[in-house]
Order: sequence, then C-alpha cells, then structure tokens
Amino acid sequence: MKKKILITGATGLLGSRLVPYLRSIGNDIITQSRSGGADYNFDLSNSILTNEALDLIRPDLVINLAALTSVEECQANMNLAYRVNTGIVQNIVAWMRVHVNESHLLQVSTDHVYDGEGLKTENEITMLNNYAFSKYAGEMSALQVPSTILRTNFIGRSPTIKAESLTDWVFRSLTDGKEIQVLDDVYFNPLSIDYLMQMIKITLDVKPLGIFNLGSRGGMSKASLDYIFAESLNLPTEKMTTISRSEAKFLKADRPWNMCMNSSKFEDSMGVVLPELKDIIEQVAKEYHENT
Repeated sequence: MKKKILITGATGLLGSRLVPYLRSIGNDIITQSRSGGADYNFDLSNSILTNEALDLIRPDLVINLAALTSVEECQANMNLAYRVNTGIVQNIVAWMRVHVNESHLLQVSTDHVYDGEGLKTENEITMLNNYAFSKYAGEMSALQVPSTILRTNFIGRSPTIKAESLTDWVFRSLTDGKEIQVLDDVYFNPLSIDYLMQMIKITLDVKPLGIFNLGSRGGMSKASLDYIFAESLNLPTEKMTTISRSEAKFLKADRPWNMCMNSSKFEDSMGVVLPELKDIIEQVAKEYHENT
C-alpha cells in the first residue's frame, strides 16, 4: 500500500532531490513550498492555512524540510528564525495532536546544536546562535507527537539554482577561476544528499521515535573536505586559501568549531553501518564529474 507523504519545503536543496527519489520507489508524494512550484504553495507559519492543507491531505507521513538555514539571517532576525524553524513545526504538531495516530513526523534538523571535543551523542548539546536555538526548539515541539528527528548535515550537487551546497560553492567558484577562503578549524561529518535520501527512506519504513544523529564516519575540517573534493575533480586548489574562523570576515554569527556526531544510535536502530567521510567525498565528486 502506497504511503501518502507530505514533503514541506519541497523545492529546496534536499527536497528537490528527495521528491523524485521517493516517487520513484512508489510513494504518493504531495509537496509544499512557500515560494511556488509545489502542489500546495503557502506559508506554513500561518497556522490556519497549515490546518486547512493538512485537513485536505491527511498524510500518513510528514517530512518537514521547511527551514531558515542561513545562520547569518537567523542571527540578524531572531523573530523570523523562530517563526520558521520553530513555529512551522509547532503548527504541524498542533494538527497532529488533534488527529491522533494519523501521521508520523520526520523532522530534519541540524548538527549546529553541537560543539566541543570529540564525537557528540544526542544529549551533548551546545548552542551558540539563533539558528541552533530555533532548530532545537523545533525538535522539542516535534517530540510531542510520534516523530523521528534527524540531526544531520549534507553535501552534494543541487538540482535547483535557488539553493547551493558547500560543494556546489567550491565547484562553481573554482570552475569560474575565483579565489576562495576555506575554514581549517571547523569540523563536521556530513553525508551526501544521495546517501541521506537512502537513510530517510529506511527511516520512513522503521519510524523510530526520538532524536538521532545521522552523519558519516571520520569527520574532518571543512578545508580538508574542500581540498579533497577539488583534487578529486582536478580543480585548481591554488585558488584556495585556508583561514580560521577568527579570520573569516564573512562570518558574523558565532559558530561551533566541532559539530562531529556519534551516529551509533542511528546505526543500531536501523541496522546499518554508515560510510566513511572520505568515501562520501569520492561519491559526491563522481556525481559532479558525471554531470559536467
């Protein structure tokens, strides 16, 4: 029996890839976007419109990708950050609490809620900016109903000009001959968009309850990832300069220096072994090579 899945924020970086992927494996996908191009186009922070849409759709599953992901914009406009990253989740949850047992919520969250030495487990929270606070508040709302919260980060080729990943930026900049600065003291362990989609599919099948870290094995600095990615595609790495966070004039908001996550809870719950980050980078580089 087909699952009826509502994907919010469906025209963004992850949604633009996830929608066709989940459709290709036989799901009934309904899409929402604030900016247009979806089945339902409205602002989810409007509780009345959200209730009306959910009453019509009656989804078995909701995948919430709607978010304000610009750390700088969240820091400059706290009200907007909470309206989008927290308020939208609250509106979805309010509908689900009235319609008990109808839906399961998959909330895609962030690794920005972590900082400090070592690999962080789900309860080792450190929040430094409005983006992290607003996403964490959204998680707390999601926990009021049957939900799975995935804290993650991802790289990979974007199918939409509206959103750009880290590797999109590196590829575009170096291909255009631009000089770029890359951060050598910020560490993370992202997945590729492709691998994340596969893990989301498994999550929708199992529907585990609670918060789960979802990242690759073997984190590294953003600069190291950028260099390995560029070298894999024979891009001009002499155009890259490594800098620290304190030297980065383009960073206004405080940011964590180490977002690396321990994802063993996800692996144990889903019966999977997550890939090494170096293998993720190779996979992503191949994706760019095949599309140029």
